[in-house]
Amino acid sequence: MAGGHPMTALQQALADYLRLRRSLGHEMAEAAWLLPGFVAYLDSQNAQTVTIRAALAWAQQAGDGGRMTTIGPRRMTAARGFARYLAGIDPATEVPPLGLLPHRQRWRPPFVYSPGDIAKVMGQARDSLRPALRAATYETLLGLLAASGLRIGEAIKLDRADIDWHEGILLIRESKFGKSRLVPLHPSTMQALGRYSQVRDDLQPRPIDPSFFISGTRKRLIYAVASETFRHLITEARVGADAPWPPRLHDLRHTFAVRTLLGWYRTQEDVQAKIPALSTYLGHREPRSTYWYLSAAPELLALAAARQEAAHREARP
Repeated sequence: MAGGHPMTALQQALADYLRLRRSLGHEMAEAAWLLPGFVAYLDSQNAQTVTIRAALAWAQQAGDGGRMTTIGPRRMTAARGFARYLAGIDPATEVPPLGLLPHRQRWRPPFVYSPGDIAKVMGQARDSLRPALRAATYETLLGLLAASGLRIGEAIKLDRADIDWHEGILLIRESKFGKSRLVPLHPSTMQALGRYSQVRDDLQPRPIDPSFFISGTRKRLIYAVASETFRHLITEARVGADAPWPPRLHDLRHTFAVRTLLGWYRTQEDVQAKIPALSTYLGHREPRSTYWYLSAAPELLALAAARQEAAHREARP
């Protein structure tokens, strides 16, 4: 039964699909969050199965102000997996082809948050999200991302056992390129994590997952939900309202890297010598990825150019 009414054929098929995939060892957290909306859309259109047109229409409903965001391609990926399953049951099913709604790779400069921007978004999470655990979770999560430069996926994947409270170090397990690394944090960041840990344990003493950040379902956060929540927060806080592109969650990582490099330039540090250490801290596969930030922010590019010009002047006879 769904909401007191008999399940539709597609709702039953979705339940069977998720059960099968989980029995094969797949977590399916994101699909379980996205696909009920797809099935509801199909049922509203009186569709008997998945069609390419319906999948495309549903996926393109995602976005903020009509802009394509990462949620559109993620919806399409979820719909494609469900369609592959349905095609084995109903030959009328159309499986959306790969590349139909690709992730857009067009380069865009990062939005560099000011300290005031970060404080506003964290304050928006604290003051507007409910219940209290959700507010504390997102306020602390955003603060950690800003203070450490972690990828959002790395922060979500953190387990309680990954935090060395005595040394002030996070263990980032098998991140983007399959490597683990240690990330030392400032004492103030560790204190903020400690406060959240206490609030989390008081409000949710019996979590299902061992994750450090816990959702209202007592489980690990889901990326798509975190991304949508963040977009809501920056819109409500009016952070980047006048920017040419809306700020992204990943821009917190960009901001950390840019601010670190700016600090080094302003204090006359040997930036070239320090970049490999920053590259390791950020979990980049090679320093070349870290050098990208030198051209990503105009102020950094100007400082790098000025230092290079000064070095050339000193080298002249």
